[in-house]
Amino acid sequence: MTALKLKLRKPGLLTLIIIAIGAGICCAALLPLWGIRIFITFNALFSSFLGFFIPLLILGLVAPAIAEIGRTAGRMLLITAAIAYIFTYLSGLMAYFTAISTFPNLIGADSYIADVSAGTEELAPYFTIAIQPLMDVVTALILAFVLGLGSAQLRTASLRNGLYDFKTIIMMVINRVIIPLLPLYIFGIFLNLTASGQAVPILITFAKIIGVIFVMHVVLLVFQYCVAAVFSGRNPLKSLMTMMPAYFTALGTQSSAATIPVTLERTMLMGVRKPVAEFVIPLCATIHMSGSTLKIVSCALALMITRGIPYDFPMFATFIGMLAISIIAAPGVPGGAIMASLGVLSSVLGFTEADNALMIALYISMDSFGTACNVTGDGAIAQIVNRLYPSAEASPLHVSEATDPQP
Repeated sequence: MTALKLKLRKPGLLTLIIIAIGAGICCAALLPLWGIRIFITFNALFSSFLGFFIPLLILGLVAPAIAEIGRTAGRMLLITAAIAYIFTYLSGLMAYFTAISTFPNLIGADSYIADVSAGTEELAPYFTIAIQPLMDVVTALILAFVLGLGSAQLRTASLRNGLYDFKTIIMMVINRVIIPLLPLYIFGIFLNLTASGQAVPILITFAKIIGVIFVMHVVLLVFQYCVAAVFSGRNPLKSLMTMMPAYFTALGTQSSAATIPVTLERTMLMGVRKPVAEFVIPLCATIHMSGSTLKIVSCALALMITRGIPYDFPMFATFIGMLAISIIAAPGVPGGAIMASLGVLSSVLGFTEADNALMIALYISMDSFGTACNVTGDGAIAQIVNRLYPSAEASPLHVSEATDPQP
């Protein structure tokens, strides 16, 4: 008899995080305090490393992206990047104003929780190691722009190759250290939250806002295609329906880059010329992050409301502006956008490492919807660029060169 070999598929990051959350809640009642403190100690060490690594992550990802944009700079590229940034920023503003209007009543005062990073003396780590970051997040972001633009102007291979080598190192750390240890980190967070009685209020709170976030995604796409209709003259709802195969493909693949062939095909069916579509779609797979920004702003504000942290419009206007830049060319790993945004969450909104861990878990649980929103909105940008450059013959970007911001 021939033995049948079943190939077990390796679970994805989303599956592992869901398992980690459930295991953390269940194990809190089973593990003794000394066992819980072991995982809390790991979380303290991992958080210290993340604090050190985040500015390097921003520098290593943003600088090569700026260098590449500057090296291939042309009017069409600059216009496309500007439209993508405006759409991304407006999506953040929409999320903010919708959240402050609906979340306080939806969440309710009875959902208030204490600082998720705080613990009792019994739940304190056994020891910690302070790893000071080399620079703060704003310094890293400005340095990334200086090095990226400088590399584009010098047009020498040495600096550009150095930036790409540094990016490779950052990606190796993300893929081989951060991502493998992330489920264990999430497990420790929910183990601590459950032991301190805060896990259930957090999960109930965020279950309430998922529906609002999904509705905002739909409204955002309708708005983007209405804006595109002003330039293209096409019916926005028909254009949006034409892009639905790309939307559902992105839902399944959770990858902007993997969806590029479908996005290209559907964009050209809307009347966008092939040279424009082949230029705009791969580029926007890297720089257009409207859906991701909407989710991050919504989840961040919900967490701040739940914890009673004060916030105002100037704070979030600054946060959204920096967020839209920091997640440019987010790493090609699951939840890359939220990983690249951790520094801004900490520096502008004052999030702790535990808050950031919750943001990672919440973001990745809705990752595919943000990716689908990003991809579908790329078609609207292509329509606008197609109208602004009626006779342009763009040099297409190769699909293999497009960085996938959030597979």
